[in-house]
Amino acid sequence: MTHAARAGVAEMRGIMNIRFYNCRIFTMEDGKDIFTGELHVKDGRIAYAGSGDEAMTGRTVWDREIDGQNNLLMPGFKNAHTHSAMTFLRSYADDLPLQEWLYDKVFPMEAKLTKEDQVLLAKLGMLEYLTSGITANFDMYLDNACHAVASKEIGFRTVLCGSMNDFGGTVEETEEEFYRLNEMSPLVSCKVGFHAEYTTKGETLKELAKMANRIKQPVYTHISETKKEVDECYERYNVSPFEFLDSIGMFEYGGGGFHGVWMSEKDKEICQKKKVSIISNPSSNLKLASGIADLCSLLERGVNIALGTDGSASNNALDMFREMYLASVLPKVLKQDAAAMDADAVLRMATAGGAKAMGLDDCDTLSEGKCADLIMIDMHRPNMQPENNITKNLVYSGSKENVKLTMIDGKILYEDSTFHVPEDAEDIYKQANRIINRMR
Repeated sequence: MTHAARAGVAEMRGIMNIRFYNCRIFTMEDGKDIFTGELHVKDGRIAYAGSGDEAMTGRTVWDREIDGQNNLLMPGFKNAHTHSAMTFLRSYADDLPLQEWLYDKVFPMEAKLTKEDQVLLAKLGMLEYLTSGITANFDMYLDNACHAVASKEIGFRTVLCGSMNDFGGTVEETEEEFYRLNEMSPLVSCKVGFHAEYTTKGETLKELAKMANRIKQPVYTHISETKKEVDECYERYNVSPFEFLDSIGMFEYGGGGFHGVWMSEKDKEICQKKKVSIISNPSSNLKLASGIADLCSLLERGVNIALGTDGSASNNALDMFREMYLASVLPKVLKQDAAAMDADAVLRMATAGGAKAMGLDDCDTLSEGKCADLIMIDMHRPNMQPENNITKNLVYSGSKENVKLTMIDGKILYEDSTFHVPEDAEDIYKQANRIINRMR
């Protein structure tokens, strides 16, 4: 069988053995610098990452061998907080006060969504993730099952978060969804969660905490995004959202807080002790005038930090390069110190930090045995030159134009501006426009 025939059969089966050579490789393993060598992918896993001298490549029949041309291989970015199907609201309701934006524009449109709409719109979000080098997302939206279907059909890795609140969902349904979605596909996992303290009755939250502790699971939620949210929690319980949730045992097995803009020192101490990750969303927090998260003080306490884009209605781009840049420069302004946040720390937030927050322990580094979720950065672009410091270039001057290839689970889904997914991208665009036009 010829090389082309072997590759065609392997692609149809969704399994390929791929050799990357002549690459710079940034495994992001602790203490390991960028090196030149090759990386092997077999059955969706990384089989080798090294200099190539000891690789014994002649013993393997490769479905494809890719000359990296001295470009950079690194772990894919993890979009650790987003609402993918909100792509239909991109640029629909901008430059409005938060309450008007949410109640007059967003909620009425979301009420018109069908399940089929949500599947299609989630796929649109996944296409954008691929162009940004994002290999996994942490999603919370109206119907998580719709996103799970989209993820399975596109071949995208996703972690879903329960979104129970007073307007929909119960503790029992949250537990049932947790088990059902975790059995759906190797690409799909689910975490226990709820929308927010301010949208969920205290008694309901206490029941959720009991359930999470019974099944020994971490819990995730929107928290301390705005000053108003925190002030109203003090009015209800005389403590902050973090303090209230901790007092009812919500974080006994850890978890994560989306946003974490308005946090007290006591809140940060809770995150440190209970191993609660903070998922920061700098673009969304700026666009909605929520504030600037104090990431430096969280890092000083050893709190794990991840980055997310939030949804397309409040960002509007699903672009991790923009999030990295803002996560690096905003703390400098907040602290009035240009050395306040190191770009290398931000790059880890966008990769390993996200993987840790999402429970994707097999997707954090390019290490032997880990999932082959990786990206290739095009170093032959002017914004990557000169190469005084490659990691600083990625954070301060990098952009989506540098994403040459995105691989998930050993499959190349995006390469040289072309999508390799089961559906035609142009058709997805047309259907998304039909959805929004139907609603107007």
